[in-house]
Amino acid sequence: MRLVITRPQPDGDRTAAVLRERGHEVLVAPLMRAEAVTADLGGTFAGVIVTSANAPRAIGDDSQFAALKALPVFAVGKRSAESVREAGFSDVTSADGDARDLVRLIVARCAAAASPLLYLAGQDRAAGLEEELRASGISLKTVVVYRAVTLPFPDELKEALGAREIDAVLHFSARSAENYVTAAKAIALLTAALEPHHFCLSAQVAAPLAAAGAAAISTAVQPDEAALLALTEQPKR
Repeated sequence: MRLVITRPQPDGDRTAAVLRERGHEVLVAPLMRAEAVTADLGGTFAGVIVTSANAPRAIGDDSQFAALKALPVFAVGKRSAESVREAGFSDVTSADGDARDLVRLIVARCAAAASPLLYLAGQDRAAGLEEELRASGISLKTVVVYRAVTLPFPDELKEALGAREIDAVLHFSARSAENYVTAAKAIALLTAALEPHHFCLSAQVAAPLAAAGAAAISTAVQPDEAALLALTEQPKR
């Protein structure tokens, strides 16, 4: 298949390499980039919460980073857990799912914690996680360590969509799916942009595309990269 990956770098290139090994043609067109935000990471914490691979990358050069490495980390999925380990943390547990799975994991492990958990968050993030944790009796401190900067369609993507050369687009977050729709509207390419099959990590990710009128949408059976990439092996429509 001729595929487009819209996720930020360096994850976009990593995913593209996997798909190329499977015989697909891949165009990497990031519609966001993560930008580190200066943050105060000081304090006494019982553990660290991570919901994006961008968070550990953002704090890698922070002088307070070394003190956090000894703490247990609770990551939402496999990729975020891998990024945490790559950053130098050793005690890492993945919920292997979505925010609800992460809440269940943290409540099971940290209900009796004497100190709050440190949530390394993005500036724009899905609602619910912090509220659910607090409702479950978990104390936490949320610190924004990165923000997502929106990027326009690169010329190569414009040309490929305009020429109807794309079979499918992979979407890993609701924010990138929203950016895809908004960017296509801005350059009067919405109809062409919605024509390919759209493979989405979850129903939440698919929502902006469905609202815009995309007819061919497939959602991963579980919210992880392996399940999303498995969609590319289904027969072409």
